[in-house]
Amino acid sequence: MAAASATAAGDQVPRRPLLQRLFGRHPVGQVFAAPYVLFWFALFAYPLGLALYMSVHEYFFAAPGADVQRPFVGLANYTEVLSDPSVRRAALNVLIFLVINVPLTVVFGLVLATILNTALPLRAFFRAAYYVPYVTASVAMVGVWLWLFSGGGLVNSLLGPLAPDPTWLVNSLWAMPIIALFATWKQLGFYVLLYLAALQNIPDTLYEAAKVDGAGVFKRFTNVTVPGVRSATALVVILATITGANFFTEPYLLTGGGGPNGASVSPVLLMYQEGIQQGNAGYAAAIGVVLAIVVMVLSLINRQLLEEE
Repeated sequence: MAAASATAAGDQVPRRPLLQRLFGRHPVGQVFAAPYVLFWFALFAYPLGLALYMSVHEYFFAAPGADVQRPFVGLANYTEVLSDPSVRRAALNVLIFLVINVPLTVVFGLVLATILNTALPLRAFFRAAYYVPYVTASVAMVGVWLWLFSGGGLVNSLLGPLAPDPTWLVNSLWAMPIIALFATWKQLGFYVLLYLAALQNIPDTLYEAAKVDGAGVFKRFTNVTVPGVRSATALVVILATITGANFFTEPYLLTGGGGPNGASVSPVLLMYQEGIQQGNAGYAAAIGVVLAIVVMVLSLINRQLLEEE
């Protein structure tokens, strides 16, 4: 009996100090993680919580220190968002944007990365050239595209009588596709860089084996390169979807704020117009929360489909 009691006492795990119980066996790790945690709370958690609070109140901005009433309205803002024709138009514009932008980003990003991964003359120059638009200010790039697609711009001069009337950026049919092409061109360098990094992980022996088996350039691309960068493709699709659903600068600068007649307005631009210009911050916050939920669902679906493939 005494021996059993001694064995049981010996099997008891010693109680760890309070500091280790709170912060783990290596508390110094928490110190290194603290800056990112603070950054996450300051720039993500707190704004999201504030947006949720604003979306269920008749919220509007006031001077610091002013005592104003912001009554609770429940889901009234969300009901108005889901029934607002301008929100539905903005959602359709995002859909058009994504249908054009995401496939072009994946195809051109992978093809250009594959070319730039070969022994190409002036390869370093071309790699930098494709990345320059991504790091250049959007205002400067917009100036170039306004010159290209304005009524008297280069594109219309080349097309002559085939140019659309009204011209591209004031045409309700062409405004959104032109914005999608602009975003694809400007952001392509970043996605080429992601694909270039992924291509370094494909062993050369796979290409050599495919070449020995008689596979040509196209077969090696489809049977070796495409499957080898599948994880990078999933990342590119998710990032392009998130970025595309939140685009703002492009319609704000290219079409003067969503014109013509809302044909290029985006949900984020609509949030700006409602929350900042019109002072209806609660309604704008509701649009933002709905947009965040939709983007998260789309990202999860994209990830699930790409991982299953």
